[in-house]
Amino acid sequence: MRESSGIIEGLEERLQAVRAEVARAARTAGRAPDDIRIVAVSKTFPADAVRAVHAAGQRDFGESYVQEAVAKMDALADLDITWHFIGPIQSNKTRVIAERFAWVHSVDRLKIAERLAAQRPVALPPLQVCLQVNISGETTKSGVVPDDLAALARSVDGLGSLRLRGLMAIPEPTDDPRVQHARFAAVRALLDDLAGHGLALDTLSMGMSDDLPAAVAEGATMVRIGRAIFGARPPVP
Repeated sequence: MRESSGIIEGLEERLQAVRAEVARAARTAGRAPDDIRIVAVSKTFPADAVRAVHAAGQRDFGESYVQEAVAKMDALADLDITWHFIGPIQSNKTRVIAERFAWVHSVDRLKIAERLAAQRPVALPPLQVCLQVNISGETTKSGVVPDDLAALARSVDGLGSLRLRGLMAIPEPTDDPRVQHARFAAVRALLDDLAGHGLALDTLSMGMSDDLPAAVAEGATMVRIGRAIFGARPPVP
């Protein structure tokens, strides 16, 4: 996790700039800005940075690394934060995820969903879940392939302690807006197809710092924004 010195300065201004960009994209698409929820992706950034962004009014934060996330949760237990797990899920991490997070965006296997359901404490509300779809067909990326999505969705929807909310996708990066729109539209079409078969879904978690406008135009209800709020992450060693 990075040190907080030099990171906190400018966080409020960057958050406000992201909110303004979401609002512009929503109005352009004929949507209400309040229909899009910003998840500030705080992975690799320290608790002090999260606290500063929270002070600017942000309440939803996304994490990908369980051990790092738990340390931040403990350090920030006095704050009203909704924690979202957005990274690949290892079987040996499901209990902590089930116990500590409110949302999980990255379920792509029935085994993982079953473990999360079994390990969700009964005293907590149902775990809000999205299924991650590998919409670009990348062999190195997590996610269920579209052909297998319907069967997985039906199975997950029947699990107690979970509430299936929708889909998440991380399309292959591209600077071509036409490709961005096409991929996000394909995710939306998958959600619409599932809804047409009786699943009560309302969430499209898609769009990041570089493709936010296209995602909002194609129906994103959650955008996961890291760099545009917190700044650039250091290169992975």
